[in-house]
Amino acid sequence: MFILAPSILAADFCRLGDEIRAVRRAGAQYLHIDVMDGMFVPNISLGVPVVASVRKGTDMVLDVHLMIEEPVRYAEAFARAGADIICVHAEACSDLKAALDTIKGLGARAAVSVKPGTGPEAILGVLDRVDMALIMSVEPGFGGQAFMPEMLKKAEFLADYAAKNNLKYDIEMDGGIDLSNIARVLASGVNVVVAGSSVFGADDPARAVTGFFAAAEGLKP
Repeated sequence: MFILAPSILAADFCRLGDEIRAVRRAGAQYLHIDVMDGMFVPNISLGVPVVASVRKGTDMVLDVHLMIEEPVRYAEAFARAGADIICVHAEACSDLKAALDTIKGLGARAAVSVKPGTGPEAILGVLDRVDMALIMSVEPGFGGQAFMPEMLKKAEFLADYAAKNNLKYDIEMDGGIDLSNIARVLASGVNVVVAGSSVFGADDPARAVTGFFAAAEGLKP
């Protein structure tokens, strides 16, 4: 099942509620929320209060991506704020398994992410305890970057690994995805697509969402 997760990092925060409702009506199932601490990545973005506010206004799945050092420190706060999925970076956790188990224990879905320079082998030991694996197809920290096609090999690897080991987890990709590359992204095994600039940066975010779904529908045999 194709799931679209528009990233609110690219939204107009003066009109955030309206824009969220527009993409929800157009069929987007998730909202992707990037949390940056200025340490793990060279930028500062959203935090717990934003997640709590968004939770009050929508029933969409809140996919919270923690690009912060030792993210388990804030797992409970984000779970209480309404995060449905909490994603941590393998590179940011001193004890990745414990972090993921903590997230699961809070009742949220646990996800793990890797930067472009980290191979998928780094997370093989935790794929039996995650609900989703997120592949960054740009360097994390800023929106609007160009898609890195070499990251598709990671998705293929993770899809093949799941099939061979009878594991079930979603494969998400984030960074530079638009209608020019969505076909290659989905063909690689990705089923959850994060789109920031290509949705909220469009003149009509709702129309952008329907464009993604039309493209995905056109790929079905």
